[in-house]
Amino acid sequence: MLEPTYQADVVIVGAGVAGLSAARRLTSAGVTTMVLEAAQEVGGRMATEKVDGFRLDRIGRLLSTAYPELRPDGGLDGLVLRPFAPGVLLHSDGRHHRAGVQPGARGARSARGALYAVRALASAPRAGGGPRRPVAVPDRQVSVPRSRTGAPLGTAVDQARLGAAFSKLAGTPVERLLARPETTAAEALPGRGLPARTIDGFLRPLLAALLCDPELTTSSRCADLALRAFASGRLCVPEGGAEALPRRLERGLPAGTVHTGVRVTSVSTTSVTTAEHGEFRCGAVLVATGAREAAELLPGLRVPDFHPVTVLHHTTDEAPGTGASLLLDAERGGPVAHTAVVSRVDPSRAPAGRTLVSSTVLGPPVPGVDTAVRMHLARLYGVPTGRWETVGVYHSPEAVPAMRPPHDLRRPVRLLAGLYVCGDHRDTGTVQGALHSAHRAAGAILADLGADRPLDRAEPAPTARAA
Repeated sequence: MLEPTYQADVVIVGAGVAGLSAARRLTSAGVTTMVLEAAQEVGGRMATEKVDGFRLDRIGRLLSTAYPELRPDGGLDGLVLRPFAPGVLLHSDGRHHRAGVQPGARGARSARGALYAVRALASAPRAGGGPRRPVAVPDRQVSVPRSRTGAPLGTAVDQARLGAAFSKLAGTPVERLLARPETTAAEALPGRGLPARTIDGFLRPLLAALLCDPELTTSSRCADLALRAFASGRLCVPEGGAEALPRRLERGLPAGTVHTGVRVTSVSTTSVTTAEHGEFRCGAVLVATGAREAAELLPGLRVPDFHPVTVLHHTTDEAPGTGASLLLDAERGGPVAHTAVVSRVDPSRAPAGRTLVSSTVLGPPVPGVDTAVRMHLARLYGVPTGRWETVGVYHSPEAVPAMRPPHDLRRPVRLLAGLYVCGDHRDTGTVQGALHSAHRAAGAILADLGADRPLDRAEPAPTARAA
């Protein structure tokens, strides 16, 4: 029998960060790849709206410079990560207390070090020749400075214990963390050997912000991974908005790889069928959509629960005096899980002379959310907010896949020979998890296709609009 003709070696369904990252690895290995996206833009949930010169993220996910997937050798060599000030600010008893900072780290100097680490270290020479391997950001968030009376971190001894715990966590191999007994993050906190004041005033609000899970029902193993990333690097956001990450991945692909406005209706091991352009023949199919969309194409795939998120963006002529810090409420006295003057972190997100404050609310939508958030922000920042202008409110009911125990952090990406799936629902429910699952899926595809099996690509692809 004649071998079938293919329009691409691999067709990827979905142009979010997982699909684009997998395409980047496949094309780098010489595998012809076609990415089909139903929306008119790439990026999926990592979308950024442009409103009157502001860049507004729809989901305020916090990244970490410790993520190995964000290094230049992962296809993101042009991505600029803008770090928050070291650690976080905790609001308690009407005062701000900085927590999670390495001793000796100083504002601007350490912030510049974190910013340039990702984009500069890849090209710096090293002894013996060749490029330097990118490393983690030098300022590790492993301890806590002295506190004032009423701080949520307890005594100096308590702070030293917290610093030692973070230092140990930063140096613990991931495999050892994944081998620990699993429970919920909330149930595991009392067993960390820290006083209740430190747990309730610092670790609970920090984990809620990192996991987008206000009740801390997340697997304790996933919580350990999140705390390890916090202790090993710096919290950050992409310069130019969340969309900068998928845009950077797209720019690293050969021209014509990504096609937007193409809705896939069914998949098999050798083809995908679309509503607009008929059938695309291929050697393998990778479904890289969100969990619910993937289950529609792959019946029997489990759909997890989700953590809903609402992000509110306000502008004001005068910036609150918190600098480029991520601000948490140690008392959890309002709807805001975390907030920041994000234009201080990334000036490209606001027009010159304007200030952008971005705040994240976790859980189902709250009636009158803008009013409630303004009242909470007035207390957190210590300034009136009645005259602040609301420039965007975005609610995402399925923002983050829930990771309740027992949670398999390495769910299979190979369903059949020729049919694969990836995304944050196959790994951890984070941007890092989406990128890592894409790496696993691309590796499985390359192994199954085999380097000695060239595919016949004689038949041209149906016309589709290239992104």
